[in-house]
Amino acid sequence: MSATTPAAPARLSMTQVLLCGAAVVTLSMGIRHGFGLWLAPITMDRGWSRETFAFAIAVQNLAWGAAGPLAGMVADRFGAFRVLLVGSLLYALGLVMMALSTSGLAFTGSAGLLIGIAQSGTTYAVIYGVIGRNVAPEKRSWAMGVAAAAGSFGQFLMVPVESWLISHWGWQQALIVLGCAALAIVPLAFGLKEPPMPATAGHEQSIGQALREAFGYRSFQLLMAGYFVCGFQVVFIGVHMPSYLKDKGLAPEVATTALALIGLFNVVGTYAAGTLGQRLQKRHILAAIYALRSVVIVAFLALPLTPASVYVFAATMGVLWLSTVPPTNAVVAQIFGVKYLSMLGGFVFVSHQVGSFLGAWLAGRLYDLTGAYTIVWWIAVALGVAAALINLPVRETAIVRPALARA
Repeated sequence: MSATTPAAPARLSMTQVLLCGAAVVTLSMGIRHGFGLWLAPITMDRGWSRETFAFAIAVQNLAWGAAGPLAGMVADRFGAFRVLLVGSLLYALGLVMMALSTSGLAFTGSAGLLIGIAQSGTTYAVIYGVIGRNVAPEKRSWAMGVAAAAGSFGQFLMVPVESWLISHWGWQQALIVLGCAALAIVPLAFGLKEPPMPATAGHEQSIGQALREAFGYRSFQLLMAGYFVCGFQVVFIGVHMPSYLKDKGLAPEVATTALALIGLFNVVGTYAAGTLGQRLQKRHILAAIYALRSVVIVAFLALPLTPASVYVFAATMGVLWLSTVPPTNAVVAQIFGVKYLSMLGGFVFVSHQVGSFLGAWLAGRLYDLTGAYTIVWWIAVALGVAAALINLPVRETAIVRPALARA
């Protein structure tokens, strides 16, 4: 058996997997993309610094990354269904407790730890594992693009809803409503319930072997390094841009519209990235995305800040927002196969979330120290250039496993 052995026949229909998986990602990603809207009302109401809020969101991203490999292991071994059920319940609980927290520590525990762990079981790594096992290899990159586009549509759909809830019902009631919405993942999980894994012959790769193989492989290390930059950039912009625009004197509606535009245009970007991944080298796609992000940020900082310039920035950045997700996960599947795709995707995502932690917390910290976000914007530019260069040497060919091949 070679490393390029085709995946087992699909056990769930592709349509069912995409519809249910896309709906789950729409909810889970849509809710989290609006968290930046809560920064101002929560810190003002509670009398907290921006760093307090930013630290909780940073912990959320770190917890999401840290729990991701474990959620992936469970999903690979027992199926995504159980992981999605637990993730949905934790998500709802975390949102409700986030509304009720009256101290920075409690807020970090709810908005940070609980929601972060919940997201590890309701987002891309788990859903992509189901896609990898149930979608033919020649359509896998496209299918991942569809799921990522759904997450982007969730941002476009949910951000205006969350803004409306905050303005009409108050920030606490808005979080409770979202907690109820997170429970909708439970019925969707039944559509992703896979039959038990069939018994296989000996000589198959163990979890330990898979981890040693991946972490010892240069291209896997490069993908992780690039994904760190992705996390830093998108979380910094998503969490802090509303406050950045408010500091510059722009109306709150500008930030809401900007976040929604990022989500809308990323529907196009992620779908395009997934589709292009069937035709072009994915490393070239990733390098182009990171390089273009730096160009867009430089242009945004150089031009006069107006609502129009914000909307153009949001639209162009939106095309590049989560478009790294389909090619990155497709490369992992292409190199290592789909048996441990959720687990390996979870480990790559750890790097993404370390970057997310720094993007959220460091921005808040530097703002409190300097009174501005200028330094963080230029850090994001430099990291984008580095990530573009890092992805170019990635090898996309399936890894050769001589021992398994002889067996």
